[in-house]
Amino acid sequence: MAGFVIEYNRLSGERHVHSFAGPDGHREALRYRLQLEQNRADDGWEIVSLNSDSIETVHRTHARYFERDRLSA
Repeated sequence: MAGFVIEYNRLSGERHVHSFAGPDGHREALRYRLQLEQNRADDGWEIVSLNSDSIETVHRTHARYFERDRLSA
């Protein structure tokens, strides 16, 4: 199953989305999230890893990370 890592700035709404495709994508995403958390310098950033069939599903199930896009549209 695919995996996704979202780095989300709680104050500004800025985010970075990383996609990991393939049958082990969810494992790669988790490893990457743990690596990012180990090196996080700013507690204002939330880092999550999610397993999903697509980024579109992530947009629906975790819409708060994409609010800024919706508000600016």
